[in-house]
Amino acid sequence: MSSDQGLVRATACAIIDKLKSGEVTPLDLLDVLERRITEVDGKVNALPTLCFDRARTRAKALMNKPVGDRGLLAGLPIPIKDLTNVEGVLTTQGSPIYKENVPARSDLVVEHLESHGGLIYAKSNTPEFGAGANTFNEVFGATLNPWDLSRSAAGSSGGAAVALATGMAWLAHGTDMGGSLRNPASFCGIVGLRPSIGRVAHTPAAKIDRNLGVHGPMARNVEDLALLLDAMSGEHPADPLSLPALPASFLSAARSGKKPKRVAYSPDLGITPVDPEVAAITRKAAARFAEAGVIVEEAHPDLREAHECFHVLRAFDFAISKAALLRTKRDQLKPEVIWNIEEGLKLTVAQLERAEAQRVAMTARTLEFFKTYDLLLTPATIVAPFPIENRYVAECAGKKFDNYVEWLGIVYAITLVCCPALSLPCGFTASGLPVGLQMVAAPRGEAPLLAGARMLEDILGVRGTTPIDPRPAP
Repeated sequence: MSSDQGLVRATACAIIDKLKSGEVTPLDLLDVLERRITEVDGKVNALPTLCFDRARTRAKALMNKPVGDRGLLAGLPIPIKDLTNVEGVLTTQGSPIYKENVPARSDLVVEHLESHGGLIYAKSNTPEFGAGANTFNEVFGATLNPWDLSRSAAGSSGGAAVALATGMAWLAHGTDMGGSLRNPASFCGIVGLRPSIGRVAHTPAAKIDRNLGVHGPMARNVEDLALLLDAMSGEHPADPLSLPALPASFLSAARSGKKPKRVAYSPDLGITPVDPEVAAITRKAAARFAEAGVIVEEAHPDLREAHECFHVLRAFDFAISKAALLRTKRDQLKPEVIWNIEEGLKLTVAQLERAEAQRVAMTARTLEFFKTYDLLLTPATIVAPFPIENRYVAECAGKKFDNYVEWLGIVYAITLVCCPALSLPCGFTASGLPVGLQMVAAPRGEAPLLAGARMLEDILGVRGTTPIDPRPAP
């Protein structure tokens, strides 16, 4: 078991070195994960669907190839979020409507990971259709935060974040529209990156140019995150928005030591309340950039239209992607999803025109902001992990929210202005719960973002705080 523990705790980069040297095989890693899942997943419910037989079949085929031909991931196992199709594997989207859905074809993002030697062994839990930043659904139940089992893991990539935090994954796939990679990373003490639009190719659904939601990597540290972004990136003709891979790897960018000259910190982007303890922890973390000679100032772009803009564009996205389900399966949808679709169906062209214009204006102001600052730093989530029984955050710092998504303004404002953003662990509350720092770069600025995040990770000394064994409520 001690060798198991050593592998469970190892970084993804170290595991890939072991795979390439022949010290471990892909089958060894699958055995380690299966044992670890048996030990801990019953306490947290992060990986409800397992597909180890499929993974082992693919591992054996991969092992017949020379080591140099096994791809960037070389046989490293990866869980896929349950919103995303994996051929021959139960894919429910967290909805009773799809509780027996087994897709005949994988999403492009899955095919791409497998072409790089990734082995899919599990589906990670998600709220129904990814709606609402608390991971629970009628099919599999709730995913619990391993730092305190009475708390939420956030969402919608909650299962992925918990799998990483508890050593049931070395890397994980997630998606993000309104913070779904960033909020669970923040709540679980791991790293999650929302890449630029088009950075990760995926199968278009409902609309060719839907771009509020993107696929991205999750990991326990910045180097591992960069490695997975390398394996996920690249263009594909079936995704017309997808971007070609860059000449230099994201892992080399993370390791480059290039430091930002000037960064901005904002506790609230001028648009949201924030828990005072979270604000204090993130401000202190941001200020530590000064130890590397970086200028740190308090500033943010003008994003005052973010709430109205996101509400309209998100509702429109729900309408075009889910209206058919509302017509035929309404009784099987959760109330929040019904509300979202109905809000979308009520929209007028004038409302859409206004929201798109707001998005263009906010993006232009943000681009101007990044002429002065290399990075923008904020809390990744405005509260610490909340009790699991709360469906969402209804109020913060004395302000009651108008709807179940408004508490996510600090992340969805960044979605609207097309910037890559990650959540980096930056400290703990007095009660021992993780807090994440949102780090944002200009559009397509993943390389400087990862370099800056790796530098701050070193300064803060937070690498290696996960994986943990699940902890009961104190």
